[in-house]
Amino acid sequence: MAHKPKTVAMLTAGGLAPCLSSAVGGLIERYVEIAPEVRIIAYRNGYAGLLTGDYVEATEEVRANAGRFHAFGGSPIGNSRVKFTNVEDCVKRGLVKPGQNPLQVAAEQLTRDGVDMLHTIGGDDTNTAAADLAAYLAENDYDLTVVGLPKTIDNDVIPIKQSLGAWTAAEQGAVYSRNIIAEHSANPRMLIVHEVMGRACGWLTAATALEHHRWVKNAPFVAWPENAANSWDVHGVYVPERSFDIAAEAERLRACMDANDAVNLFISEGAGVSEIVAAMEAAGEEVPRDPFGHVKLDKVNPGQWFGTRLADAIGAEKVLVQKSGYFSRSAPANAADLALIRECTRHAVDAALAGQSGVIGQDEERGDEMRPIEFERIKGGKVFDVTQEWFTGLLRDIGQD
Repeated sequence: MAHKPKTVAMLTAGGLAPCLSSAVGGLIERYVEIAPEVRIIAYRNGYAGLLTGDYVEATEEVRANAGRFHAFGGSPIGNSRVKFTNVEDCVKRGLVKPGQNPLQVAAEQLTRDGVDMLHTIGGDDTNTAAADLAAYLAENDYDLTVVGLPKTIDNDVIPIKQSLGAWTAAEQGAVYSRNIIAEHSANPRMLIVHEVMGRACGWLTAATALEHHRWVKNAPFVAWPENAANSWDVHGVYVPERSFDIAAEAERLRACMDANDAVNLFISEGAGVSEIVAAMEAAGEEVPRDPFGHVKLDKVNPGQWFGTRLADAIGAEKVLVQKSGYFSRSAPANAADLALIRECTRHAVDAALAGQSGVIGQDEERGDEMRPIEFERIKGGKVFDVTQEWFTGLLRDIGQD
């Protein structure tokens, strides 16, 4: 009897990050290199495509030109946010029928499609869903290997040292900063607030501010008023993991404004929530909360709040609040991320062919070894370590330590 070639499937899910297109290309390249007989398919729009059986085949043309995916941002196969255990949502969206178990639907679809190996490319939610699927497959005797790749610009997946796309997002956020901060020359005493993605983790905000600060230190400024390095630099960095005294900061930033005719702040979208709530309550304002009592960050709008509260205190004539999230997360991977993606996709394919399920990454709890990390150990919410020298050094440089 002829040997049946294996079939590998892949999908990308969750929000965008500057690694999805490259990860897809890297997986295809690796399979073509070491296992050209393997059939490759991709489910469209993440788990939604898996549940509905919507997939595309990697044709010979795609296989031969997979390297071209490295030049693009976004995902060549589409994304969505689907949670298998939220049955009501899956039914509402028409992904499963009433009474069906999404995990069973997914498992049966994989079986119908002849899939032996599944690659999931996404953040902690994507890989948590992959963990649920892998557990269901094992419990119900489905012979299938699931290997994930860690994607998130927040760099907050436990226990992974560096998630794919985060370095690029920081670099692109700094590019965004240069153009936005140039606006300081459009108006005297300008306060510019750059709000960066990161509801619970400040890594991306800190890394973006550092990238911009490094650019300022090396840029060929000329000694004219609006081309002075100090007017272009970072003057404040605010992350969820570090508390601050807004009155003291206002006094410090007033001095910056007087000296530089501009103040540039980098703020995580989840930064200063306790300070914001305290100030709102002290002013008799109602704090918007969800049914569980959690503050609604989209209603509080930290960037706008900082801008509004600080404008008078520092004597700003104009306030500009800008968000770089969609700009930075949709870029193609930079050189550093490409190197990490290539290493991760190589390990992912090797693990899949060896029948080892898990999420590929540098395991911080195992000496940073690159390995398939057990799904049950994967979770979000990694806290940014604000004691790291690169961050404390940045704060010292800008006078915020």
